[in-house]
Amino acid sequence: MLELNKSSSVSEFDLISAHGSPPSHGLIIPDFDSSVVCKTTLAHRICFGIIVFTNHQPQAKAKATTTIEGRKKERKGMELGSNTIPEAAPSYYDVPEGVDIRGRYDAEFAKILTKDALKFVAELQRELRNDIRHALECRREAKKKYNEGALPGFDPATTHIREQDWVCASVPPPVADRIVEITGPVERKMVINALNSGAKVFMADFEDALSPTWENLMSGQVNLKDAVGGTISFHDKVRNRVYKLNDQTAKLFVRPRGWHLPEAHILIDGEPAAGSLVDFGLYFYHNHSAFRSSQGAGYGPFFYLPKMEHSREAKIWNSVFEKAEDVAGIERGSIRATVLIETLPAVFQMNEILYELKEHSVGLNCGRWDYIFSYVKTFQAHPDRLLPDRVLVGMTQHFMKSYSDLLIRTCHRRGVHAMGGMAAQIPIKDDPVANEAALELVRKDKLREVKAGHDGTWAAHPGLIPTCMEVFNNNMSNAPNQIETVKREDAAHLTEQDLLQIPVGARTMEGLRLNTRVGIQYLAAWLSGSGCVPLYNLMEDAATAEISRVQNWQWLKYEVELDGDELGVKVNKEIFERVVEEEMARIEKEVGTEKFEKGMYKEACKLFTRQCTSPTLDDFLTLDAYNYIVVLLP
Repeated sequence: MLELNKSSSVSEFDLISAHGSPPSHGLIIPDFDSSVVCKTTLAHRICFGIIVFTNHQPQAKAKATTTIEGRKKERKGMELGSNTIPEAAPSYYDVPEGVDIRGRYDAEFAKILTKDALKFVAELQRELRNDIRHALECRREAKKKYNEGALPGFDPATTHIREQDWVCASVPPPVADRIVEITGPVERKMVINALNSGAKVFMADFEDALSPTWENLMSGQVNLKDAVGGTISFHDKVRNRVYKLNDQTAKLFVRPRGWHLPEAHILIDGEPAAGSLVDFGLYFYHNHSAFRSSQGAGYGPFFYLPKMEHSREAKIWNSVFEKAEDVAGIERGSIRATVLIETLPAVFQMNEILYELKEHSVGLNCGRWDYIFSYVKTFQAHPDRLLPDRVLVGMTQHFMKSYSDLLIRTCHRRGVHAMGGMAAQIPIKDDPVANEAALELVRKDKLREVKAGHDGTWAAHPGLIPTCMEVFNNNMSNAPNQIETVKREDAAHLTEQDLLQIPVGARTMEGLRLNTRVGIQYLAAWLSGSGCVPLYNLMEDAATAEISRVQNWQWLKYEVELDGDELGVKVNKEIFERVVEEEMARIEKEVGTEKFEKGMYKEACKLFTRQCTSPTLDDFLTLDAYNYIVVLLP
């Protein structure tokens, strides 16, 4: 691997999607499991679903294009997913052996990307890369079984874990009360406002609410380091206002990316780093000392862990935590994490996941939007399990209620928090009537959660926090949680059939249109560097785009017959193309022609349409779109 320094030439790397093809260099590309130097000395490796090409021949440094519009012009006439990638910029970072930084140099980023911090991340990856690969291969094997007709269910081999009486480490005092948590990306102003919001916890997100550009990721690490150190501030020049932290702030949790997502800007031994280990490793390395307590373990740092499908993935995280605690010289169990149960296979592994993280767990969370996405993805080859319009798949559907009830029972039995789902509504400032109607929906949803036994809930906007707080406090007698008071023994009788029951409801043209309109608009923002997007009075993240595209794909694949005004009409490619055309016209009208032309709407439309009409369903939209991010916002 070429080690970059101030005088070395730039290397080229290419990222291609799983269904793409290698670049046209006249190369003989060997099997993906090998790593060779081809006849133009172009070496390649594959890791986490992305191929990295490194040209060892000296390259002339290309003139950098710093604007989205400029990069769009560079790509004129090229299709999304193309494999022609601009050359990497020179790297001036001081890196340990085997580590290569391909992102742009920035003096602030260099304070995060120190040699020792990168060495820590590299050690994590080298120690755990085979475990991660095995876990991802197991996902592929499970997917194959589901596509052949199998159904997910409880594992007979781990019956003893589910049936035995055991508990996780006790919930530490700093996070005993989590009745309202606010979530958002690691943007500087957002971090300050969220920590000052009055919520009990702020989950700073490197995952679904963040577009993973180099700028966003590294700025996010800088912002969190400053926040933990208490020095963070932000000067809003437009409003001429300076934002700083209050004396009392929310507890900080951090959500790294999932195991499947790579970080293409950091190569370790020639392979992309695991995005999860980059996010965790850099944050932990620079901030763990601020959480030390004379009162013992359990005082942080705190994390949220996404997208797991099996307890073997939780076991990897436990190994990460133990390694980190050993390197930092802190007590075992200092790190604490909540796992999002947001995949269908994981609902059958909740006890096992908590068991693997016993010393490090502070609960599970109902990641309900991604859970619905996972339901469609898991049953992509099951035409008898088609969902109705996604707006009808709420928590009162039997399979969703069963998932929530079993999560509460499992968590409280094991002595940890059972967190509720997201309230995605945004205050509607210019329409008091509509705003009150939205708040009433929030009240009803939060009342359902607290009555069911949840210990807390999520809000996407600070304006919702008082409403959520009031509902939970009024129904918990101001107790910090319900771990000891609501055991939900009735949920012990829930079966696999309860958790898999097919949801009921209509499938309508408006559902198809909404999926298309929202999916394209979210993706356009994501490709422009924004991962947390207000659309139609809701705060949307990647989960919404994922639900939208997989449901469109499912309806197209099985030519669903629509209900409502379009009763009997079958969803086919012709219908879908018409819907896309009409919804693009609507989007242009809503946002204005100037913004539409300058934005990434046309690129997003191509990508979204391709995903919806592909013969096979990609596991994640964000993996496909990430290739474009690396080019557009390097």
